[in-house]
Amino acid sequence: MNVYDFDGTIYNGDSTVDFYLFALKRKPSLIRYLPKQLWGFVLYGLKRINKTQLKEYFFSFLPAIDAETLVEAFWNKNQSKIFDWYIDQQKHDDIIISASPRFLLLPICNRLKIGCLIASEVDVKTGKFIGENCRGQEKVRRLQEEYNTVCIDCFYSDSLADLPLAKIADKAFLVKKGVVTEWQNLDT
Repeated sequence: MNVYDFDGTIYNGDSTVDFYLFALKRKPSLIRYLPKQLWGFVLYGLKRINKTQLKEYFFSFLPAIDAETLVEAFWNKNQSKIFDWYIDQQKHDDIIISASPRFLLLPICNRLKIGCLIASEVDVKTGKFIGENCRGQEKVRRLQEEYNTVCIDCFYSDSLADLPLAKIADKAFLVKKGVVTEWQNLDT
């Protein structure tokens, strides 16, 4: 089976940032959450909070929107940002594994008929994480939790933070701006 990161890998951009900007355009009053979001970035920069906590500051706007409706509208507009190279090679048993929230990626995975999504679990009503941010070594842990033994034929990502998954794949590829190249230096 093939395993793919989502943002910057099969999706041209960062779906979380794109979704936030999409929501902000439709509901400009969300700007009131900006001070809290910026404070989260300050705390993260000072190493007072971790990445999961930073994302909770960022997702503080979720209680103010109807996320389910907005996510559907978002994918109506942004489904075209799925790279053609992925559509051309997609298989029925592909796995998407992402740090982006499950509530955001599940609708597009359903549209694309991707049967397995492993992503960060975020309470859409509160913006709070349920568990850890699905990033780095956490992706390997979650994949092994979902599938006791898994043989990854090919792994694709745009991020060196995904090295733990790349190391357990038969082949690994880096994706930069939709261009796929073989992952070098897997021994580091």
